[in-house]
Amino acid sequence: MNKERPPEPLDFFIWTVEDVGLWLEDINLGGYRQVFKENGVNGEYLEGMSMFTTEQILRFIRRCHMKWGDFITLCKELRRIKVACLKGEQKVRSPWWAPSCLSVFFVQVAKRNRQSRVVSLKLEP
Repeated sequence: MNKERPPEPLDFFIWTVEDVGLWLEDINLGGYRQVFKENGVNGEYLEGMSMFTTEQILRFIRRCHMKWGDFITLCKELRRIKVACLKGEQKVRSPWWAPSCLSVFFVQVAKRNRQSRVVSLKLEP
């Protein structure tokens, strides 16, 4: 991923810890960048948050020293990314290794497949 700009939302499932840090800066939660890094929060972890129980949410908030409002902002931004992916509003990139003659094919496949990757971010009370 390019370290100069935030990672592309379509790829958030595979974001590294550094990518998550860049995204936090982009959504004005950069103050949590270091603590997220220390706790190994990557894209896979963010995806798993949709399955967190109340106890796990509270543990995450305590471990990252987050304010409730910031946690809500984090969840809203994650949901915004997932909804945009589901609606097909995110740009699709061809893999770096794909020959240019197949780029149209990869974009079409990615648009179909990303809908199956997107799950709702629903926090249980």
